[in-house]
Amino acid sequence: MTKDSVIEALGQVIYFPKRENIIKLEMLENLKIENKNVSFNLVFPDLNDPGIKIVMGTCTKVIKETFGEDIEVEVNPIAQKASGSGPLAGVKHIIAVASGKGGVGKSTVAANLAVALAKKGKKVGLLDADIYGPSVPIMFGLENTQPKATEVDGKTKVLPIDQHGIKVLSIGFFVKPEQALIWRGPMASSALKQLFNDAVWGELDFMIVDLPPGTGDVHLTLTQSYPITGVVVVTTPQQVALADVKKAVSMFKQEKIHIPIMGIIENMSYFTPTELPDNKYYIFGKGKTEEYAKSLKIPFLGQIPMVAGIAESGDKGSPIALNTDGPIGKAFSDLADGLIKQIDILNRF
Repeated sequence: MTKDSVIEALGQVIYFPKRENIIKLEMLENLKIENKNVSFNLVFPDLNDPGIKIVMGTCTKVIKETFGEDIEVEVNPIAQKASGSGPLAGVKHIIAVASGKGGVGKSTVAANLAVALAKKGKKVGLLDADIYGPSVPIMFGLENTQPKATEVDGKTKVLPIDQHGIKVLSIGFFVKPEQALIWRGPMASSALKQLFNDAVWGELDFMIVDLPPGTGDVHLTLTQSYPITGVVVVTTPQQVALADVKKAVSMFKQEKIHIPIMGIIENMSYFTPTELPDNKYYIFGKGKTEEYAKSLKIPFLGQIPMVAGIAESGDKGSPIALNTDGPIGKAFSDLADGLIKQIDILNRF
């Protein structure tokens, strides 16, 4: 029994969330062999992963079947952050931005929230995980732009594009704008993993992940494969939008997923005419989202008004939160403060 023979045996053990064996995934660390004792660490994205015990048990079974039932096996699970390994080892907080349905301005909120956090001196990354409808390249003025590649430990990695002080990466960088992605769930999930795993993210205080609308394979891949700090849910005041918010919240609260809801953001809350800046017209109703958040004991992070400048600035590749002096920039700055506060509260427990 040598280190090489043990590594070869452990190559049979598959980590199913990533559909690959633990050796190729570089999950094995600190392998030690002393007489008939074998010990090693297994690095997981998140120690809340329900599959950890299965992987550990399979490792023990494979080694005993290969080298003898009298072999003592010690497997220690550790998180990527603790090991200092993995592409996300330098990322402190991963915040997913979700919505129950499309058309509520989720991507706009994700982009401007990332900008607002960067304006506060935070190191921020923005990952566009809206595989079927990537819009971040347009919002950051990066259409027809491709990220550069670099080599890390003999492997080719992608360098996110630095724009407005934010590290940006999107599937939209690798497909033509007019090209429709006709992918089944596993293909979309695989693409998402590549954006996470094959990029050099470096040290980040926040990684904002713009999820596709609804609930599906991409959401499950994200929650089961990566250490998500929490989720921000975006909605509009209409009753139909709130009905879908309930589904999204329910998904993230499921026992097998169980990711904290950091708060709900109400977009397109009211309309304020340019010539009447002090007037607020609640076209879709008032107070429903905040009432719903209170009923579930979920933080209500705030409201974003319906202003033409938000869409116009996004179309021009200059998110409106870059203007911290304007009322909308201040609204996103307040949202960023609210998010930071919720993370501080979470860290106390």
